[in-house]
Amino acid sequence: MASRSDQHPHTTAARPQRRSAARQAITPELRRWIRAQAQAGHAAPAMLQSLRDAGWNEALAADVLEITLQEHLDAMATPKGPPAAPRVPEPWLHDSPVLVDCGDRTAHVLLTMAQPRIVVFGHLLLPEECDALIAGAAPRMARSLTVATQTGGEEVNDDRTSDGMFFQRGESPLIARIEARIARLLHWPVENGEGLQVLHYRPGAEYKPHYDYFDPREPGTSTIVRRGGQRVGTLVMYLNTPEKGGATTFPEAQIEVAPQRGNAVFFSYARPDPSTRTLHGGAPVIAGDKWIATKWLREREFK
Repeated sequence: MASRSDQHPHTTAARPQRRSAARQAITPELRRWIRAQAQAGHAAPAMLQSLRDAGWNEALAADVLEITLQEHLDAMATPKGPPAAPRVPEPWLHDSPVLVDCGDRTAHVLLTMAQPRIVVFGHLLLPEECDALIAGAAPRMARSLTVATQTGGEEVNDDRTSDGMFFQRGESPLIARIEARIARLLHWPVENGEGLQVLHYRPGAEYKPHYDYFDPREPGTSTIVRRGGQRVGTLVMYLNTPEKGGATTFPEAQIEVAPQRGNAVFFSYARPDPSTRTLHGGAPVIAGDKWIATKWLREREFK
């Protein structure tokens, strides 16, 4: 009669060689089958019997199961962590310049902040460019809408009481020139930007604090991001200087950026999450009017 060790050759000397053979026998198809069986709730003895029925040597089959199931458990136990942050628009400020190259002109660097990522630029637009944007937008203004993340469309929002319009990307030589300047400033492709939006705030008008990214928990967001992915950055350019009020506010950072004609504020958000601290708003205009131009930047080409 054969000894027990002959029937189940689990001797210390044979174990390393057998485990090496088991690893060689584990094909991707076998690994998928074992994991699927485990996820379906089948116990190891039942899987071992299935392998025996398929002609496997019992000892080899036992090692195959042990190795594969341990790999499966290790993979499930490994912390996944948050997804890697995407690349975002970013001006080239590594050596703390006073001026930054925008291609056809230079802008002044007035303020930088790391968290949230905020940069304030001076003299990004020429006075005549500001006037031309206002003149081109004024006949096309209508009540501003906000993105409706519940449906993926647009809607009137009582939190936003401005008038606005969108220029098509590259619609005129002026628009194309400004878009190329922004692309050079922020190292972000022109095609990844939404059309330039011009907004007009009369006395009392405001935009209450909000985030510019699309909330991934909302049902309409999947429809919105099909056109170019998430928003990852915003550039607000001031086309005039109101008499009082109208600052761009960042409540969590406790910063207010005063609207000065030709200046701009940039901020980016690597994830669609409040941890970016990019909650911001347009404070009520107290006296005079406020005109701004906003460029939203997407992950991919915006179509």
